[in-house]
Amino acid sequence: MTKFLLAVHVLAAIVAIGPVTVAASMFPPAARRVLAAPGDPKAVETVQLLHRICRVYATVGVVVPVFGFATASAMGVLGDAWLIVSIVLTALAAVVLVALVLPRQGALVEGGGTREATVRLAMFTGVFNLLWAVVTVLMIVRPGSTTGA
Repeated sequence: MTKFLLAVHVLAAIVAIGPVTVAASMFPPAARRVLAAPGDPKAVETVQLLHRICRVYATVGVVVPVFGFATASAMGVLGDAWLIVSIVLTALAAVVLVALVLPRQGALVEGGGTREATVRLAMFTGVFNLLWAVVTVLMIVRPGSTTGA
């Protein structure tokens, strides 16, 4: 059962978190193109699509920690320091996405934004992506693990 839970957790992370990190990273430059050429329908459609991808996959991404907790419980590692740090960083990444990235994307999609807003959004997106990168490394390396990884 542990292998099944781990496989679902990893697949969910790839399928749900991967698109959010890519789409969120693509959004600020796409928004700058809209600001540079406000009448370009293709540029407007692009930012709308990227924002929709971020919103939908952020919602789908909830399954990642759900299966993560189930996997950690089955493995008996819920109290391990690397996992606790990963949980905290995952929660922080979720807060950054929900409170800082998505609302700013929404404002830019609605036409309320400046070039400075896209720069700030790019910074928050970078923080979000960095948090996920650290969590990914912790999941692979698992400091203190006896697996030899």
